[in-house]
Amino acid sequence: MRTPVVANPAGFVLPDSHRRAILCMIVLSFAALFIGVVNGLGQALNYARVDILQYFPGMRTYYQGLTVHGVVNAIVFTFAFAAGFLSLTTSRALGRLVNDKLLWTIFGTMVLGVLLAGYAIVTGQGSVLYTFYPPLMAHWSFYLGLALLVVSTWITAAALMITLLGWRKDNPGVRIPLMAFISVATYAMWTLASVGIAVSVVGLLIPWSMGLISHSDPLLSRTLFWYSGHPIVYFWLLPAYVSWYTMVPKHAGGLLFSDSLTRVVFIMFLLLSIPTGFHHQYTDPGITVGMKALHAGLTFGIFFPSMVTAFSVMFALEIGGRRRGGTGLVNWFAKLDWGNPALVAQILAMLTFTLGGITGLINASYSMNMSIHNTAWVPGHFHMTVGSAVTMSFMGIAFWLVPYLTRRDLVGRGLALASQWVYFIGVLVMARGLISGGVDGMPRRTNMLEAAYGKPSWELAGMLTGLGGTLMFIGGMLFFAVFAATLFFGRKGGAPTDVPFTVTATPPETRGWQVKLDSFRWWMLAAVVLILIAYGPFLVQYLPASFMSPGYRFY
Repeated sequence: MRTPVVANPAGFVLPDSHRRAILCMIVLSFAALFIGVVNGLGQALNYARVDILQYFPGMRTYYQGLTVHGVVNAIVFTFAFAAGFLSLTTSRALGRLVNDKLLWTIFGTMVLGVLLAGYAIVTGQGSVLYTFYPPLMAHWSFYLGLALLVVSTWITAAALMITLLGWRKDNPGVRIPLMAFISVATYAMWTLASVGIAVSVVGLLIPWSMGLISHSDPLLSRTLFWYSGHPIVYFWLLPAYVSWYTMVPKHAGGLLFSDSLTRVVFIMFLLLSIPTGFHHQYTDPGITVGMKALHAGLTFGIFFPSMVTAFSVMFALEIGGRRRGGTGLVNWFAKLDWGNPALVAQILAMLTFTLGGITGLINASYSMNMSIHNTAWVPGHFHMTVGSAVTMSFMGIAFWLVPYLTRRDLVGRGLALASQWVYFIGVLVMARGLISGGVDGMPRRTNMLEAAYGKPSWELAGMLTGLGGTLMFIGGMLFFAVFAATLFFGRKGGAPTDVPFTVTATPPETRGWQVKLDSFRWWMLAAVVLILIAYGPFLVQYLPASFMSPGYRFY
């Protein structure tokens, strides 16, 4: 029996207060992306030795621009979108609204965090990059702003959990609707994962930047950062997965393969996302080889749920293509609805993510990582993950979400399609330049215009990076034109009246072991045990901390 991924297939109405709050989060999200894309053009052209950052108002240094690019894209854009989108999916799936006062509190906390961190960055007092490792020191407002952005995610998690608990109280013994389960699972994972960054920022960096602590412990701070820094990648990705599993099949005219398998995928992310941080610290002293090897193995383990996702999504797309008249082994792919920008954006995102996942395996490998660590390979990799799989998926979602929230038709369907193809080609070209340059030793996070070294082979890599980045910028601007035109000028009356949701090919079981998949309490406890195994030996060996490094401000 085919089963919808929501509790009540018909009759859902989103009140205006909720609609406005969620829309504000989505607008904040894409406003941040706009700033990030503009700064990203400067970063890409830097590799081609073309300096446009000098023309940006208030831009003092290359590293100030790089900090803006990383913070607004990786934190503000993703946090704001996830809060708005997953609040909506949870409400729709349960047929029970998330508290609108909490939604406005989330938005207000985000805005305050953006203003504080933005003040430090704009005034040149926060040019410490997205990773903000000590001993580089920013103004205290930078750290406080980031802390508030993390707090906003905790409020979101609490709001979703309160909504779920209320629904379960009213529906005892009923399986959690799939769309709600995977939305809440995303925030359950991040709640555990964000502990590291919270301890680092609130317990170490804010007192240090205020002069309450005179010295820092760089290794402890790096470890706490990467405790959160790798799972944050999945916090960016899982909202896209929510769409891929529960909405893309609807857009394509297909079916979701399995309710239970989807739940297992998100449980695996909950369990395995966090105990992986040391694979970012292979070159760090003070961490044993055994601990690094353990984290390497767990990092390879988390590749499995993404492989399952590839199977499930391809199943849905093939069903949709064949329903539209496709035949043969691969001809069904051409029969998909290539005129639907919401679907096209996410299919292209999936294609780039395939390459991003493969390059990620190189990053996770203990020995091969040594060849590409801190080279241009790394941004080549994550521009095919967060820079394309996440960004293009969020753009695709926006093509139906903004009309739904504003009750306005999408403006410029052809322009929307063009934006995604141009951006997609740009990502591939830029990633080709960055990855080939990285294999040849071209560094990342380097002002190439001032570098006193270089290799002739880097010139082609830099040109490809600059060309690809320019295409990404053009694609991004086309998207923002569609976004703004729809927001302000879309015709009233023809917008979607409901969230697009799919049905499953196999229904959720109501008895047996599969029912236990819904128990967040036990899965979170199991995740804590894995975290203790992965980080406990290091902390026992390393603590108490060694606060020996003074702070440095270069800009």
